[in-house]
Amino acid sequence: KTGEQHYDIISAFIKSIRGSDPNGAVYWLARMIEGGEDIKFIARRLLISASEDIGNANPTALVIANNTFQAVSTIGFPESRIILSQCATYLACSPKSNAAYMAINEAQQKVRETGDLSVPLTIRNAPTKLMKELGYGENYKYAHNYENNFAEQEFLPNEIKNTTFYKPGNNARENAHREFLKQRWKDKYNY
Repeated sequence: KTGEQHYDIISAFIKSIRGSDPNGAVYWLARMIEGGEDIKFIARRLLISASEDIGNANPTALVIANNTFQAVSTIGFPESRIILSQCATYLACSPKSNAAYMAINEAQQKVRETGDLSVPLTIRNAPTKLMKELGYGENYKYAHNYENNFAEQEFLPNEIKNTTFYKPGNNARENAHREFLKQRWKDKYNY
């Protein structure tokens, strides 16, 4: 459970899932279980993989991984090995996408490069009379008041407007995301 081999085995486990190999995933899972690895540690890694490696290609993967974490926390060992195996094989057999992971990486890098850019006035909160007088929230378009619950407006600071962070992956679900975004944003984000 400690040392380099500990990290090598968890790495092999996650890379087997990422590589869509349920057999490798189950083998490395068995190695961790037989080695006495903490089942909650394994379940946490499944949660990370579900979001980082599968993401919006199959959003149900995160739900299953979260339910797995809750179940192993409730059930304990030895039965939790079955739950972990079910989740690991499900994740390995899921379509993969790291688009959400890459999007947050790019957005954080942009924040580091540009600092604390101002929130556009139209989307600022305006709870006080003074804020309203200063133009906070003025001309905000409440999406639900428009056709298809969409109103084109700027949600990014002016200095980085039109910047695309989320680039949908090439899989059925994210191809649908891309089409949805193309219809809404036309050429703004080059979807």
